[in-house]
Amino acid sequence: MLTLEEDVEAQALRAQGWSVSAIARHLGRDRKTIRRYLAGDVVPGRRRPVGPDPFEPFVAYCRARLADDPHLWAATLLDEVAELGYQGGYSTFTRALRRYQLRPHCEPCQVARGRDVAIITHPPGEETQWDWLELPDPPVSWGAGKQAHLLVGALAHSSKWRGVLADAEDFPHLIEALDAVVRRLGGVTQVWRFDRMATVCHPASGRITPAFAQVAKHYGVRSVTCPPRRGNRKGVVEKANHSAAQRWWRTLGDEVTIDEAQAGLDRLATKLDSRRRVIDGERTTVAGLAAAERLHAPPLVAFPAEFDLGRIVTPQALVSFRGNAYSVPPGLGGAQVQVRHRLGADMLRIVTEGGATVAVHSRAPDGAGRVIRDDGHVIALEHAAMGAFSHERPCTHKTRRPPSSAALAEAARLRGLPATGPAAHVVIDLATYAATAAKLGSAPTYESEED
Repeated sequence: MLTLEEDVEAQALRAQGWSVSAIARHLGRDRKTIRRYLAGDVVPGRRRPVGPDPFEPFVAYCRARLADDPHLWAATLLDEVAELGYQGGYSTFTRALRRYQLRPHCEPCQVARGRDVAIITHPPGEETQWDWLELPDPPVSWGAGKQAHLLVGALAHSSKWRGVLADAEDFPHLIEALDAVVRRLGGVTQVWRFDRMATVCHPASGRITPAFAQVAKHYGVRSVTCPPRRGNRKGVVEKANHSAAQRWWRTLGDEVTIDEAQAGLDRLATKLDSRRRVIDGERTTVAGLAAAERLHAPPLVAFPAEFDLGRIVTPQALVSFRGNAYSVPPGLGGAQVQVRHRLGADMLRIVTEGGATVAVHSRAPDGAGRVIRDDGHVIALEHAAMGAFSHERPCTHKTRRPPSSAALAEAARLRGLPATGPAAHVVIDLATYAATAAKLGSAPTYESEED
């Protein structure tokens, strides 16, 4: 078998007038081998099968089965053909399926494969693409569980993107992160594009929810959703997700706090604004294209979505929220309460499960580590703590208290020994008392005592 280089050299030497024998001597090959390659009977780099293909008798059956079910597992199909007499292994079987191209193309599952793909043009300032990025294995100190949540927004024209970490993907956290990303991007585009997330639209129909309709009105945008199974409509933000995952999250240390991680993400996104672009033959950068985006200013305050987060009251009558602690009246230690806060508001409320408001506080900056206590809560907590103490003399722990006679009698019973001491004369069987009471039919008189 000749290599590709040897085949090329043999063809060139033959074109120069060399004989087959001379070429064979020059390459150190057999003349018959050289003659087959020069005649085109053998293709370099491809081995000629020694015998008939053992898979060929089963080609028609596999083609029919995969036409019935294009998603039939190869392992399942291998079990079927093995019962029909096929003796090859799994890897040989799957290689034969690819060689004969037996599995048909499935359009719903492979929308971007096997067909032409159009380039979608995005005028400046037209569209912002949004997507949640689930990040596995966050640092333990975050208390985020199995994954962290990153909302990424990307300008479709310039591909400038920004991201914000969130505690969850529910409606209030979506609005809070969305507002933060908009202000990092520098403004609002005409359209916001989402996939079919339940906080934005009804996944089945793609129609916007009434709650998010109010958000779109607040920011002055149109909200559109991608058609089902058309994830490539959000290619700009998907590429931003890939950059964030590989260049930021992959190298994040275990000791990094949430604030430090957010700062690192902001630095990366700003650095990527210097990416080079060529538009109509002119060289520019992402930042240059972003400067030409026609964005309108966001509202002065975020949409007033309300957070309703469950918390447990500490024994010190404190409730934690966003890196700070807020006081509640005493007596609620260990109780479940709800912290309610509207975006853009300066106050927060702490409500019991029954709906009663037990505390109202001015909100401190997130992560400040402050303890906000109401004066009335402090006084009530001091009175409750002092009232719990007893004025009686505490027990003396050095007092000598040997086992009592009852304890000694019980110990003797357990050892199988006869009881001794005063406890031995204690009557346990009440039948003696019953017999004595039966003899006393009437109370004794003075005469009977003399007799």
